Amino acid sequence: MPLMVSDGIDRLGFLIHDVQRLMRKRFEAKASGLGLSSAQWRLMVRVAKEEGITQARLAELLEIEPISVSRLVDRMEEGGWIERRADAADRRVRMIFPTAKASEAYAEVKSLAGEVYEESLTGVSPQDRRVLIKALDTMAENLADGDTASCEKVKSTEGAAA
Repeated sequence: MPLMVSDGIDRLGFLIHDVQRLMRKRFEAKASGLGLSSAQWRLMVRVAKEEGITQARLAELLEIEPISVSRLVDRMEEGGWIERRADAADRRVRMIFPTAKASEAYAEVKSLAGEVYEESLTGVSPQDRRVLIKALDTMAENLADGDTASCEKVKSTEGAAA
């Protein structure tokens, strides 16, 4: 296996992981007053972006087990954040919709995420920001292995917290 050229590329994975972790940590600190756990706000953002999403699709997008999504949905439904509705085409399928409470919180979550993004990009020029986003988009597409849902997942998180 050839050695990587040391132009920083050997740290790329660590940097991406560390930036994501630090952004999530900063967001969680800012969003702690919303009364939602990290898993709950991630689910709420998904439901707000894809009203009528199924629990199976939520499990896939959130990369957690279906039983965990079911428990999470139960807690959020009890808290008045979301509601389940039967699919008209298949009564066995339950679709998830945000409540007015979730829609209001979603607007606040987007604002907090924007604050974290701006904080993280302090000192990065507008041109470098565009290059960074384009490069990350290209990397996601390169690694999606033809799975357009994965690329759409990355693109659809635009405006949501890390």
